[in-house]
Parts: sequence; C-alpha cells; structure tokens
Amino acid sequence: MASAMDNGGIVIGLVIVALVIRRQLRTRPVYGSGPLLLLGLLGLLGIVAVVFGVASVVKYHPLGAATIALTAASLVIAAGFGAARARTVRVWRAPEGQALRQGTVVTTVLWLVSLAVHIGMDRWIDHTTGVGLLGVSTLYLYLAVTLAVQSLLVRRRAAAVA
Repeated sequence: MASAMDNGGIVIGLVIVALVIRRQLRTRPVYGSGPLLLLGLLGLLGIVAVVFGVASVVKYHPLGAATIALTAASLVIAAGFGAARARTVRVWRAPEGQALRQGTVVTTVLWLVSLAVHIGMDRWIDHTTGVGLLGVSTLYLYLAVTLAVQSLLVRRRAAAVA
C-alpha cells in the first residue's frame, strides 16, 4: 500500500511540476493573485498531508530525531532551490511599465534537479521511519516553500528593475 501511495504522490508531483515549469517558461506579469492562490492551496494541502503522514507513522512507532531533521532539511533545501531558480528568471519592464518575468532553460533544469532531490529525500525520510508513509506526504509543502521563496525573490528583483 505504501508503494502505491508513493507512486501516486510522485505522479501527482510530476504533473504539478510539469504544469509549473510550463507556466514559468511563458512570459507573464510578476504581480498577480494567481501565484498567491497556488501557494495557499499547496501550503494547505502540504500541512494536511504532513499531519496525516505523521499520524500514519506514529501508529507504528514514534518519530525519531533523524526523521524530523530530514523533513526540516528537505524544506530548507526547497528554499535553497527556490532562491537559485529566482536568479535564473528573466525580469524586465514592458514599455507600458508592467513588470514581466520568464523562466529560462536553467530554471527548468533546476526544477527537475529539485524534484529529483526531493524524491531522494522522501526515500531517506521513509527509510528513517521504517514505515514508508511520511516522505511522499511532504511533497506539497516542499512545492509551497520552493515556490514561495522563488516568487518572493522574483518580486524583489522586479521592484528593483526600473
């Protein structure tokens, strides 16, 4: 059962990341409510999934320090990838004055590496629990953190572009 949940979570993660990458490669305004709604949804799903993941694990044994540390490290890594990707996004002002952004090939590569690293962290987290139910549950929270950091830094860069 845990394997099917892992595979389903990975497929959902791949679909979400593919949609995010596709969206980021398009020229679009820096400011808007769309990213905020997506971040809110991913954050909410992430918190709910982690709570259920933790509840599933503690049925079998208490969470260990390694599991907690790896989960926290995963979110720090998410922030780091968000910061790295933000530097690869082109930001400029249109003649009308609107701030625009567009991801690059490097942005895409960093997304793919980020997803691979997260999948590896999921496996490691699950190895520490001995149950295999927690790692995949961190996916939405990971995506919320990485997108939030990237969005915040791109918005800062846009504010500095004259």
